[in-house]
Order: sequence, then structure tokens, then C-alpha cells
Amino acid sequence: MTYRTTLRGAVCLAAVLTGNAAFAEVTAQQVWDDWKTQLSIYGPNSLSVGSEDMLGDRLMVRDIALTMIEDELTILATLGDVTFVEQDDGSVSVTMQDSFPIVLTNRQGMAATVLVTQSGLEMTVSGTRDAMNYAVSADRYKVALDRVVDGDFTFTGDLSMTGNNLTGSYTTRLGAMRDLTYAGAFESVDLLVDVQIPDAAGEYITMGGKINGLTMQAALAMPLDGVMFDDNNQIAEGSSISAGYTVDGGEYVFDINAEGDQMAGSISAGAGMLATQISADSLAYAGRTTDIMARIVSAAAPFPIEIGLSAYGFTLEMPVAATKTAQPFAFGIELADLTVSDMIWSLFDPSNVLPRDPATIKIGLAGLARPLFDMMDPAQEQAMMNSDMPFELSEVTLTDLDISAAGASVTGEGAFTFDNSDMVSFAPLPRPEGEVSIQISGLNGLLDKLVAMGLMSAEEMMAPRMMMGMFARSTGNDQLETRLQVTGDGQVLANGQRIR
Repeated sequence: MTYRTTLRGAVCLAAVLTGNAAFAEVTAQQVWDDWKTQLSIYGPNSLSVGSEDMLGDRLMVRDIALTMIEDELTILATLGDVTFVEQDDGSVSVTMQDSFPIVLTNRQGMAATVLVTQSGLEMTVSGTRDAMNYAVSADRYKVALDRVVDGDFTFTGDLSMTGNNLTGSYTTRLGAMRDLTYAGAFESVDLLVDVQIPDAAGEYITMGGKINGLTMQAALAMPLDGVMFDDNNQIAEGSSISAGYTVDGGEYVFDINAEGDQMAGSISAGAGMLATQISADSLAYAGRTTDIMARIVSAAAPFPIEIGLSAYGFTLEMPVAATKTAQPFAFGIELADLTVSDMIWSLFDPSNVLPRDPATIKIGLAGLARPLFDMMDPAQEQAMMNSDMPFELSEVTLTDLDISAAGASVTGEGAFTFDNSDMVSFAPLPRPEGEVSIQISGLNGLLDKLVAMGLMSAEEMMAPRMMMGMFARSTGNDQLETRLQVTGDGQVLANGQRIR
């Protein structure tokens, strides 16, 4: 399955869970008519209805089912009966069944049934025809695997996610596009996995977890006909998706006995977030989690494994549509204050030679580039894969460089521009111009300690020390600096000395 198909499937699934309530009008019939319009985006025969009966201010729609087909996977959501009731204040209340199944089947005959249960669910739609507001709350919203059937084999077990004390709201606006914004929050989310591994005597997987303070937000802009993707799974022009979540923290425990090995442990994490933006022109992802602690006990290790991080994060931003001008891109990764237990240190440093300070890796790049292909177009995929440079690079800036471990550290900054009229001087890259400055601290001390530990001989250390002498200059006690420049005429200088 390609990335484009996966992306489209993710949007469709999100629409199943939220779109049915979001696209509503101010009368019962208008609400239901709009539901039918929006749910039909999955195909002319995707929505089936048993009957529609209007009695006074109450519209009863029975036996609602939605079918989605993505490649070899068919998804059938049997929503059952839904009631729309017009209120005295001009709003519409919507009542659904307390539970409904979602069945996923493939061409090989495998069928998995997921049961959605919603307790204390309240839905109310208000506003006007072109500006609708939707409010939802629930005591509990649970998604659980009911069973998996594959030929003569039937798999059962507990696999569920339960959100507690849900509050949320939708707002829709009609203009040149249909704009939908969503905000929701769960007071907590409970996770449970308790399954016996098929055809394995006594082997199992168990896990429990709780996420505290989960908030979610999303904004969608879609064509008025609701079709966000064309037949090639490309997102429609003008359409966009922006979504993400934040959490206050979470705690998890697990116990796994499989293939003769047993492993158990716990993981905790503090505040975290994830954000994504998708449009016809660009993709962007960002995530960060703080205060991560993990403790694992395994039969394969003679002692517990303990790992900690003050923060883990990533950033990715890239243009995906061919343009005439350069567009922003960015990449970043963060592993801050990594710690491991003394027992792990002792495996390779039993004499405690190396400083056991927390280790950090932070790298960030940003710049401008012009895509030469529409990356989401299947017709251009092969040409893009065969291209040496699918982008025309214009600028690159080192926004963050911070690497430290075992008493040594590397920091730096710099920026380059690129002349795409010269693809020969630094082939296959265009000719760069700019400079980068790198500061190194404690490296000689680290090399000395590696020799003292016997990991490398003094002779083997001669080569890296000579390289440092050629490309770095001393700025203090075990402090080095390297300044690499590329001039407009193609010269390469290291600390002012020409090396090319």
C-alpha cells in the first residue's frame, strides 16, 4: 500500500468517527440530508439505509451502514439507528446507539470485528445553515477488538482503548470550501492488552496504560462536494488537513512471554504533543515527549535495564508539489539528557573511567528547496526515484547542533546558499557558498580515556589526532574550533587555510 493510499484511508477513518456528527444543519431533515451527502464521498453505494421516518419534530433513520473499500481492505461500519430531534431553541439533538461494530475484511477472507461503545453520549447541533456549531460529550468512549476470524482460526482477547469524560465541539463553515474545526478532550484514556498467543502453550502479551489529559484538535478545508482525493489519491487543490494532540502524561506496564523469553517492565512519560499538516503543496510533522523513563526486566539480561530521557522530539517539513519558486523545508531530531543505569555502563566501562554524564543529540536543519516533481503523483513516482536530485536546493541553515556524551561535546552553526547554474564544481550538488563553525570540547580527554580503557591503542589514536590538527585550531584547554568556508569562486577553506 502506498503512502498516498494510507493517507487517504486515515482521512476516511477520521471522517467515520467525527464527520457524521460534524456535518449537520438546523432541522432534523437538513441534518440527515447533509450526513448522506458527506458519507457518500466514499462512493455512490457506500451508504445504505433501511428506512427514514419523520414524525413531527423527530426523524428516525434505521439500519445505517457505511462501506469503505481501500485496496484489498473493506471496512463496514454498521451504525444502526440514529434519531434527530428538533429542539425548541432551534437546535437539533442527535441520538445514536450505545454501541456499533466495525468489521474489516480482506480478499483472503480474514475478518476483524471492532466494537465501538459510547456511554452517556450527548450531541447537539446549533447555528445556521452556513455556520454550524456542534457540541458533544460522553462519560466513556471505548474502542475494543471483539474478535479476528481467519479461516478455521478464531482469535479472541482483550484489546481496547477507553476514553473517559469526553468533551468536544465542532464548527463548520460553508464558503468557497467547507471548513471544519474540531477540539476535544478526554480526562484520561485507559489502554488494555491481554491476549494469549495462538498455537503457543502459555505464551501471552499483557499491557496496561493510562494517558492523562488528552486534548485533540483538527482543522480541515475540503471541497464542497466532500471529495478530498482524486482517483490517483492526490489531495484536491485547496484542501488541507491540520491535526494534533497534547497529553499531560502517561504510565504503562507490560508483561510479555513469547518464543521462550519473558520480558516485563514499565514506561512513564510527561507532557507530550504531536502535530501534522497536510496539503497539496506540503507536509509537516512535529512531535515531542518529555520526562521519559523506562525499566525493563528480561530473561535475556542479567539485570534490569533502566533508560531515561528528559525529552525526545522530531520535526519534518517539506514541500511536495513542483513549483517555480523555492519553498521552506526543515528537519530536526532531539534526544536530550539520555541516561542509562550504572549496570549498563559497567558492561563496557567496569573501571568507571568515562564520565557518566547524560548524553544529548540535537540536530536541526532548515532551508529552501524547489521540488522538481509532484511527489504525490503516481505518474511521476518512477521519474522522481530515478532522479539524482528531485529538489533544486537553494539554502540550508544549521539551526541546531548539540551533541554531548562521555565528557565531550560538539556544537555548531552555519548556513549555505547554492548556485543551481553550476552543477559541476560540487557534482551532484549545486555549488555552495557560505560557512559553518564547529566547536569541540573535551575530545582529547575522551580519546585518552578510550586508550586507558584498552578500547583503542595509542597508535590507532594518532590518525584522528592528526585530522584534528589539520582541520581544527585550539581555543583553550581541550577546546577546538573548525571554521569551514566555501567561497563564491568554489574555494574551500578550513580555518582560513585553502584545502581545495
